[in-house]
Amino acid sequence: MKKTAALFIAMIIVSVLVVSMNIVSQAEEKMDIDYLILVNKTHTLPEDWEENLETVHFTNSVGDDVEVEKKAYDAYLQLKDALEAEGVYVDLDSARRSVAAQQKIMDDFTEWYGADYAAKIVAKPGYSEHHTGLALDLYLIIDGEDIVENEDMIQYPEIWAKIHEKLADYGFILRYLDGKEHITGYAYEPWHIRFINDADTAREIMDEGITLEGYLGVVNETDVMIDYGTSALYTPEELEEAAIQIKCDFAFWDGCELHSLQYAGDESANEENVKWLNEIRDGAGYTQAVEFTGNYHSPVEAYGAWEPDMEYEDYQWWLARTEESGWEIVSTGY
Repeated sequence: MKKTAALFIAMIIVSVLVVSMNIVSQAEEKMDIDYLILVNKTHTLPEDWEENLETVHFTNSVGDDVEVEKKAYDAYLQLKDALEAEGVYVDLDSARRSVAAQQKIMDDFTEWYGADYAAKIVAKPGYSEHHTGLALDLYLIIDGEDIVENEDMIQYPEIWAKIHEKLADYGFILRYLDGKEHITGYAYEPWHIRFINDADTAREIMDEGITLEGYLGVVNETDVMIDYGTSALYTPEELEEAAIQIKCDFAFWDGCELHSLQYAGDESANEENVKWLNEIRDGAGYTQAVEFTGNYHSPVEAYGAWEPDMEYEDYQWWLARTEESGWEIVSTGY
């Protein structure tokens, strides 16, 4: 009987040890994520990412629940403390958004506004960097007031410059750079930072002023020469908005390099072309049009209609807008 009891106790101890080892093993697996993971308009979230992600929740200053990857949150708190020591106050507007939540947003917008509009406004589920839990959107707190709207936050470039100076020290980079829309697919967002868990790498990326795509070598880091010319119809800011739309769309052109854009001139913005663009979009109600031409290079291993490793010149982008909406790309080609 004593031997049986001893054997029984030994089996219990072994079972407890096995369970404990499994728990430790699972915890280690959850921490084993790639902090340099690339999720953008052409690179999707890995299938096993969400099940291996370890996150924390907290409530921000406006009462919203925010979910963040654990290490990214710890680093954010250190960044926040360092900024507060210099009189700069921030909080997190958003961080992780699940693929399921993104799909719900897409479904809702499709139901309310139609599939075409939803595709322009909402990131495709699985292709948003916010799925990673490593992308953080900051907002400012100035004189005790929460500044959360994008159009308001953009009015404080000096404050954002102070924030950007400290990002690399805590393993963060500025993700969507001004002038790199043709690579990232997004307009400049001074509030969108990305945790990569290595201060030296972050400092290298920030010091060189390159994108994560460029650092990882999935694109050739290029700048785009833009000639806005002169216009009696549109301000430089309006033409810049149109060019940014082209550059953001170009990020979908996987493997291509955009080299230049040029405003085609006021003579293209005539009533006949506005009518033509409305016909393409089945009477969208456009009242203004704009044409840009540009040069780009196709991939060495081209696909679709592209010739491989070829410089395309004077390619056309036609955009239009209504009185209420911004510029939309309506037609491209020669």
